[in-house]
Amino acid sequence: MPIHLLREEGDFAQFMILTINELKIAIHGYLRNTPWYNMLKDYLFVIFCYKLISNFFYLLKVYGPVRLAVRTYEHSSRRLFRWLLDSPFLRGTVEKEVTKVKQSIEDELIRSDSQLMNFPQLPSNGIPQDDVIEELNKLNDLIPHTQWKEGKVSGAVYHGGDDLIHLQTIAYEKYCVANQLHPDVFPAVRKMESEVVSMVLRMFNAPSDTGCGTTTSGGTESLLLACLSAKMYALHHRGITEPEIIAPVTAHAGFDKAAYYFGMKLRHVELDPTTYQVDLGKVKKFINKNTILLVGSAPNFPHGIADDIEGLGKIAQKYKLPLHVDSCLGSFIVSFMEKAGYKNLPLLDFRVPGVTSISCDTHKYGFAPKGSSVIMYRNSDLRMHQYYVNPAWTGGLYGSPTLAGSRPGAIVVGCWATMVNMGENGYIESCQEIVGAAMKFKKYIQENIPDLNIMGNPRYSVISFSSKTLNIHELSDRLSKKGWHFNALQKPVALHMAFTRLSAHVVDEICDILRTTVQELKSESNSKPSPDGTSALYGVAGSVKTAGVADKLIVGFLDALYKLGPGEDTATK
Repeated sequence: MPIHLLREEGDFAQFMILTINELKIAIHGYLRNTPWYNMLKDYLFVIFCYKLISNFFYLLKVYGPVRLAVRTYEHSSRRLFRWLLDSPFLRGTVEKEVTKVKQSIEDELIRSDSQLMNFPQLPSNGIPQDDVIEELNKLNDLIPHTQWKEGKVSGAVYHGGDDLIHLQTIAYEKYCVANQLHPDVFPAVRKMESEVVSMVLRMFNAPSDTGCGTTTSGGTESLLLACLSAKMYALHHRGITEPEIIAPVTAHAGFDKAAYYFGMKLRHVELDPTTYQVDLGKVKKFINKNTILLVGSAPNFPHGIADDIEGLGKIAQKYKLPLHVDSCLGSFIVSFMEKAGYKNLPLLDFRVPGVTSISCDTHKYGFAPKGSSVIMYRNSDLRMHQYYVNPAWTGGLYGSPTLAGSRPGAIVVGCWATMVNMGENGYIESCQEIVGAAMKFKKYIQENIPDLNIMGNPRYSVISFSSKTLNIHELSDRLSKKGWHFNALQKPVALHMAFTRLSAHVVDEICDILRTTVQELKSESNSKPSPDGTSALYGVAGSVKTAGVADKLIVGFLDALYKLGPGEDTATK
């Protein structure tokens, strides 16, 4: 090696030694001469800067410079307009307009009749049973339900058959006092609950030796528990204190609620614009040291599209992360598709390596009474982390498997009675009927209503559609006025129909009413949308300039659920 290079290397080594020595002297001087509170302040500042910079580069990696700039602009704009609308200059005007809309919501939601009795407080003397039953009949007749029995509602009531309702009523009557909190008092309820879980586990091909689960009060609680289990598992096994979940933008809002309740961050991943499945490449970009759970839907609520669960499973295995499959909606449809004769189906259950938990609503296509769902796990270690255990309580040793303490045993008994009554063949027949109707509806739109565009390639019970030429929410309002109720969607604006045993029987009517209503809307292209209809409400929710207003309207709706109507605050004498 040339002498001048040796000299340069020696100079560099000497330079590094001097630099390190100077750095040691500087650090020693800082520690000796700086007050502890200044050191604490400096430490916190360095940590803050580190987190800020690392988060910036993380988001830059995930979104890229252009998309990150757009998202930053949109976020900043929303915050600015939210601040402006809440400023003293505009607050009064905004509240005045919001109050008008809230009043229209209450007028539509709060219904009563002068022939009905009012009970804002307990009656002094109890009402005889015959009179109570008569009042129940009046409530049913004078405040009628939407025409769900005619199949005019998307989802909501999934079976509705009189014979099944009769069976569920008997089951409820026999066990109306039962509480799952007391398995020693109601051992038969414990037996039936364990059988419900076992039946659903087998439907989703859980490992026979390790698969386990619990019943819950519904899909949202199942999702909450799946997220809670993932959070506590990551805390105990990986020491993660700032947990993050990665889920498609189409994942159920229950995941957002779980993040809100349990102090987690939810990273929303965009979809493939053609398939409407979650973009697997973007899922990988979101993964970091705080990721505790990946999520896929089978299928999702908005579009009825199942994510690529096998692809997500490979990612979960590669990064050693749990994967939850939300099949609350798909439930007894997706689990019986193969046996119903449908071919070339993707795997969506525990047969996919990497899937660690699945949620399934028995009260949807399982036709059980409302308030019934199952959360399943690949093994008991995962399930254990959803439990709450407290051996030190003065009231005794305490433990609960789910969020609730007391749980109505009659609900799970009704679920058990429904499942054993339907049997495998009954669910296969229902699957064929419902999916067959959904595919007929999908094909009809594709061939006969060119103004509507099917979103992705739905293969199950839910069909969603959008339009480039029509105001889709105005279409929804017009259909509702005719007694047909579709679900309104946003981002992008769309509608969907979730087919049930009831609506499957009237699929031809649904096709016809949709086609004629589209034609009417096209012929009146110059007409303005209803100022207080779906179009107006979703327009407010989607606009940057009305940021925060939709929140107030949703709160107004929730408040109205518990508000007495005009004259109802006075007890009937």
